[in-house]
Amino acid sequence: MLSLFGAGAILMRGAGCTINDMWDQDYDKKVARTASRPLAAGDISTFQSFVFLGGQLSLALCVLLCLNYYSIVLGAASLSLVITYPLMKRVTYWPQLVLGLAFNWGALLGWSAIKGSCEWSVCLPLYLAGVMWTLIYDTIYAHQDKRDDILIGVKSTALQFNEDTKQWLSGFSAAMLLGLCMAGMNCNQTFPYYSAVVAVGAHLAHQIYTLDIDKPEDCWKKFTSNRTVGILLFVGIMLGNLWKRQDSEKEEEPLENSLYVRDDSQERALLLPEASLQDLLHTSVSKKIKVI
Repeated sequence: MLSLFGAGAILMRGAGCTINDMWDQDYDKKVARTASRPLAAGDISTFQSFVFLGGQLSLALCVLLCLNYYSIVLGAASLSLVITYPLMKRVTYWPQLVLGLAFNWGALLGWSAIKGSCEWSVCLPLYLAGVMWTLIYDTIYAHQDKRDDILIGVKSTALQFNEDTKQWLSGFSAAMLLGLCMAGMNCNQTFPYYSAVVAVGAHLAHQIYTLDIDKPEDCWKKFTSNRTVGILLFVGIMLGNLWKRQDSEKEEEPLENSLYVRDDSQERALLLPEASLQDLLHTSVSKKIKVI
């Protein structure tokens, strides 16, 4: 399942980039950082990009069809977000929010693929935490191009927040951590998971505190450092689940090490560990109890 989702993530991430470059090729020609992209530079045609996109989506569909019906429908529903995101920067200063809704769909899809459907008390706070994370790193990313964006009329949260960016990012970070904690509590996560959440909080705090929104190279450095956030969360979830499994195994007494006894005084059957049997036989009520 992890391999399927890895392949699906690569394919849909690539498809999203292709769609974005197709919509934005005229804008990309006017921005120094993006002018060398294949479509903007004229290295490939729009038709060729359509063919490439068709291949990406076809392979992604093959991955999706390996999942259960609920997940197939849920996964297909995300395509509208993937297609419309690039258009949002033309009409709203919050395109990063739409990107977050699209990028973090896997939080819903992953759970439904394993469990058969979404458990919303877990999936929803996890999904919203992911949306907050996207708002953080893509706002930082957008600060690289804000001067060009003003000239060509492209909107972004970087332009919306401007000098208040750090305050907004701090708020998004708090909301992200709250969502992660709520998701963890609702699925009985353990110490390693919460340790990872604390580490993520510390990383984001340092990232935001040291961010210089007027230096594109620093914005890029902070943007790419978010891979550390992803690694911390991945490791925390994996170790947290292993810890949880070990705890559950310790709490469960195997049936082969237990005996059923019948309590005639209260007309009930009891399941007792073998270790308790000797103590039981020496009690005053043992005359009324029979080993089954």
